[in-house]
Amino acid sequence: MAGGFVSNRPPRPSTPPGIPPPEAHRPPSTLSYGVVCSSNINRSMEAHVVLGNAGLRTESYGTGTQVRLPGRSAMEPRIFKFGTPYEEMYNSLSATPEDEAFFVRNGVLQLCNRGAAVKKAPQRWQDQTSEFVAQHDVVIAFEERIFDAVIEDLQIREPTENFEPIHVICLDTKDNPHEAQLQGRVALELCWRLEAAGDSLTDDAAEIVDSFERERMTHTPIKVLYQLCYL
Repeated sequence: MAGGFVSNRPPRPSTPPGIPPPEAHRPPSTLSYGVVCSSNINRSMEAHVVLGNAGLRTESYGTGTQVRLPGRSAMEPRIFKFGTPYEEMYNSLSATPEDEAFFVRNGVLQLCNRGAAVKKAPQRWQDQTSEFVAQHDVVIAFEERIFDAVIEDLQIREPTENFEPIHVICLDTKDNPHEAQLQGRVALELCWRLEAAGDSLTDDAAEIVDSFERERMTHTPIKVLYQLCYL
């Protein structure tokens, strides 16, 4: 008999505490962050946990049309609608002992379990209201096509009354748990630099991102993109 999902919400996954560096003089959560990947289950959820555990105000999203999870072959992904609770996905993927064993081996059940520890269900970026999206000062996308999708979405929305800046950043990341874990820490490091900019963020963000990329490239090559948008 398959183990199934524990009815009580599992504890929030633990990550390093993310103590701000000395140059981050302002308290956590001066800014609001949105973190975005394709299905809101791996890369964006890792960043959601890491930033949230460090005390930063964070929400996570996907930009895909559906939540696509690795199946038994590339031609057989397991597909769910956005808004399907992580608990429900877990139960579906562990419906038989064979399925449970497979999805434990490929790590997908662990991702569902982590998701359920943080929030109820994956959220699709494009389905959020403009007022909700506009709360974010910084949006970090973990792939160039997702970065492009976020910018395109912001450009076609009707402007909100306040018409505030949103700093959209791409930290290009392979879609696997190991790379997501590494880039979650990278994202946190960048966020503390953005926090330290204070009221000059709109003027300084591009230089902060550019300087960050140059420094990271010396030991961890990473593609970083930046676009200032308004909503």
